[in-house]
Amino acid sequence: MAIIPPYLVKGDTIGIVCPAGYMPFEEAQTCISVLQEWGYKVKTGFTLGNQLNYFSGTDDERLSDLQQMLDDESIQAILFGRGGYGVGRIIDRLNFKKFKKRPKWLIGYSDITVLHSHIFSRYKIASLHSPMAAAFNDDEFKNEYIQSLRKAFAGKKAKYSCNAHNYNNPGTVTGELVGGNLSLLAHLVGTPSDINTKGKILFIEDIGEYIYNTDRMLYQLKRSGKLDRLAALIIGSFTNAKDTVIPFGQDVYDVIHDVVKDFKFPVCFAFPVGHTRENYPLKIGVEYKLNVGKNKVTLHEN
Repeated sequence: MAIIPPYLVKGDTIGIVCPAGYMPFEEAQTCISVLQEWGYKVKTGFTLGNQLNYFSGTDDERLSDLQQMLDDESIQAILFGRGGYGVGRIIDRLNFKKFKKRPKWLIGYSDITVLHSHIFSRYKIASLHSPMAAAFNDDEFKNEYIQSLRKAFAGKKAKYSCNAHNYNNPGTVTGELVGGNLSLLAHLVGTPSDINTKGKILFIEDIGEYIYNTDRMLYQLKRSGKLDRLAALIIGSFTNAKDTVIPFGQDVYDVIHDVVKDFKFPVCFAFPVGHTRENYPLKIGVEYKLNVGKNKVTLHEN
């Protein structure tokens, strides 16, 4: 079982940092205010609002900012401002010595999948795949997904459900949850951050990929054995999928179904996780019970 970092209590400090893509400071302002209203202190890193072309600073700057947050004992959790791309450029230079001794929640998704996978694979420490700072804007902090994040901070066990999908493969399993962004999971195969999926409930999601590339990444997972001994597979949203001039001939869910249809484990399509408003917080490395029924799917944290 994974090591569970301490849950948050009022008065704890949440750090906000951008280890990958650039994010204007003002886009995090609502998040900062709401976290303070929830009773937390907020400490922002140098990289929030900093820009170097696409990134929130040089590799050295982003590394330093994140390292400082990981090491700072006055910070009880780190909420990432945004993902994008860039964590893979610095992950091997991060020092987790202090973090291992005093684990804290790392909270985010998309490119943050690299961190989730790395700390679970290497150190068996749980983390939180969830909405990030910009998701609080436009009064969205009132929605059930951000409110679920608030509950996750406090250690309340998740109980989620969604409608059944025609491609679902029914069944009930219990297992540790792993996964995240498909592009990053495929990117991590063969690296020190690669995850062992044996006996796990794997979830995947993505955004903006060509349909043929989704097909290719799924075959990479399949050929590398990542799908062979799963307990179950959860398919989240695949938003803004793109097609080529000569159409691929299938939509994204068709592609995924073709790759996994011969496996016997339970499969759930269209679960609310991914690059959309419907993005439930999921704890990486924590045990869940998944029930894929004929009319309803439930995912409960054990």
